[in-house]
Amino acid sequence: VMISKIWDLRIEDSKILPALLLSYYHLPSHLKRCFAYCALFPKDHEFDKESLILLWMAENFLQCSQQNKSPKEVGEQYFYDLLSRSFFQQSNRDNKTCFVMHDFLNDLAKYVSGDICFRWGVDEEENIPKTTRHFSFVITDFQYFDGFDSLYYAQRLRTFMPISRTTSFIDKWDCKILTHEFFSMFKFLRVLSFSGCRDLEGVPDSIGNLIHLGSLDLSHTRIKTLPDSTCSLCNLQILKLNCCFFLEELPITLHKLTNLHRLELMGTHVTKVPMHLGKLKNLQVLMSPFIVGQSNELGIQQLGELNLHGDLSIQNLQNIVNPLDALAADLKNKTHLVGLDLEWDLNQIIDDSSKEREILENLQPSRHLEQLSISNYGGNEFPRWLSDKLLNVVSLNLKDCKYCGHLPPLGLLPCLKDLRISGLDWVVCINAAFCGSSDSSFSSLETLEFSDMKEWEEWELMTGAFPRLQRLSIQHCPKLKGHLPKQLCHLKELLVQDCKQLVTFAPKAIEICELDLEDCGKLHIDYHPTTLKRLQIRGYNMEASLLERIEHIIADTSLESLRISYCPNMNIPMNHCYDFLVRLEIYGGFDSLMTLPLDFIPKLCELVVSRCRNLQMISQMHPHKHLKSLSIHKCPQFESFPNEGLSAPRLDWFAIEGLNNLKSLPERMSILLPSLTSLCIRDCPRVEFSDGCLPSSLKHLDLLYCPKLVVSLKGALGANPSLERLHILK
Repeated sequence: VMISKIWDLRIEDSKILPALLLSYYHLPSHLKRCFAYCALFPKDHEFDKESLILLWMAENFLQCSQQNKSPKEVGEQYFYDLLSRSFFQQSNRDNKTCFVMHDFLNDLAKYVSGDICFRWGVDEEENIPKTTRHFSFVITDFQYFDGFDSLYYAQRLRTFMPISRTTSFIDKWDCKILTHEFFSMFKFLRVLSFSGCRDLEGVPDSIGNLIHLGSLDLSHTRIKTLPDSTCSLCNLQILKLNCCFFLEELPITLHKLTNLHRLELMGTHVTKVPMHLGKLKNLQVLMSPFIVGQSNELGIQQLGELNLHGDLSIQNLQNIVNPLDALAADLKNKTHLVGLDLEWDLNQIIDDSSKEREILENLQPSRHLEQLSISNYGGNEFPRWLSDKLLNVVSLNLKDCKYCGHLPPLGLLPCLKDLRISGLDWVVCINAAFCGSSDSSFSSLETLEFSDMKEWEEWELMTGAFPRLQRLSIQHCPKLKGHLPKQLCHLKELLVQDCKQLVTFAPKAIEICELDLEDCGKLHIDYHPTTLKRLQIRGYNMEASLLERIEHIIADTSLESLRISYCPNMNIPMNHCYDFLVRLEIYGGFDSLMTLPLDFIPKLCELVVSRCRNLQMISQMHPHKHLKSLSIHKCPQFESFPNEGLSAPRLDWFAIEGLNNLKSLPERMSILLPSLTSLCIRDCPRVEFSDGCLPSSLKHLDLLYCPKLVVSLKGALGANPSLERLHILK
């Protein structure tokens, strides 16, 4: 490394740091070409790991013959080798499969690939060199791609690929060339994507001439059918037809694609699987939803032969006549299924609950399943496998299973982190059986939600249950009585809504940071949750004395955000200084509130007041050093700001709306609000500007339905050097 001549390379000639170039040259040859291929991506582009591996596979970059591994395993090894050398890095988003390249490494990929890779709209060359093999272009919303003329000399193209700006959203684009002309021009293509081409409605028979094609992506197009000639693409490994909403069937000879490794049908209406497709032993199928039909040709047993991967939603399960058909789907052996959604029709008429129970019993998934949802199930009890076979399930959702009177012992599931139960109308009591009568019940559970449990009255808990619970939500359970669990040491978020008979004893949770209460019973808290950060109170039925009873929480904790919505009888106790509060929101209520003093909230950064019908003014004795955002909406009696104006040197956003009695803004706004950058005034018909009152820092000004303000604008604005946007509606 030390004696390498690369250190002598002049940076101004190559624009590449010698250290990075040296790292590239020390890569083995198979990783060099995989990395150089990433020059197709523009800077800051987020790419999915699996999608990139599939591209490498289609280009025959993976040396599978030398190793006793599948192409996917080889591709993952290549990817992690590059990741460990920092050629890739994890995206900042929550998606763990999303990655990016640093700008310097993007430059390096383009440098080492030369003219082999070309990015339309990014690379500066006017004409695409004939040596170009891989071509991409970034899609912007509903643009026309008109670069086909420039591609005329690059007829040995191997890759044609549009790139969306993000992995989570497919941008749409239009094509100005006839597809059969395109296929006749580029006969050496290995990767072809028309994903997002909104005017592509058909695929010509000439696609069969692309004998080298390894990957075909027609996702998010309007195609209705695929020609039979598609089945002559002997080298095709990847076929993507996701979100082709008009596509209802596939060619019946699709099984002739003997090299087909991956078939994606997510978001299509394909309900009939071609015969003999199960003979392709290496084929991975991703499809969802699968809608069970009423005939044998459209039956659920079609899934039996398929090697299903990823997530699968099976809908209209009420159409299964014979429970043995559900058994023939063989979900138990679909070991690569990660997520499964089993759904009956909500409007079905249940004739035989025992048949429904047998169907669900026969739909037992693999023990490798991680996410399961059961909706509108018509049986009167859940299957045994729900609690003793799904040892790896992480997320479970039971929704609108109206005839089940008891919950299974879900506390026995060791990996369960997210449990949501809603619409179980016959459940009256949740007792110790729900926990599984185990000392370590719900050992991994972090989120628990109950909602729309019309008959639920009692919740019996075992000591030691829910040791890791962080989020608890109970909504629309009108008959639930008693108390919440008392010992939830790690609880961070609590939401109680529309539980009028519940005597809400807030759990003794030392880590709770968010408390959300709406139309619930009396709240009793006899300890100080010192970590509470956000408190939200909503509902016309909340008692007027509630804030007084929890005053010690607001005053003595590190509460940062307080939101009170539609509580007309409530008022804020003002005999304390709320030192930690940085965000206060009041929506519709506080009928007794006439003056809101800012001095008792010295660190407030954001204030929102809306629909307080008797509020007349905001008072202030001293300059407010922290306020950054102030919004006042639809307070019809509001008349004035403090006598000395609103002195808040850090305020940058100021919005008022529907203040019919307000006549003027603070005259010295330019002095009192020196940091103001955005001002929005709406439906304040009597307000006028005074000359020179607007600060020179103002960048955005919106005046909506305020005719007097428009008249006085010129004198108030002056020669403002910062204004970037002016929006006026009269």
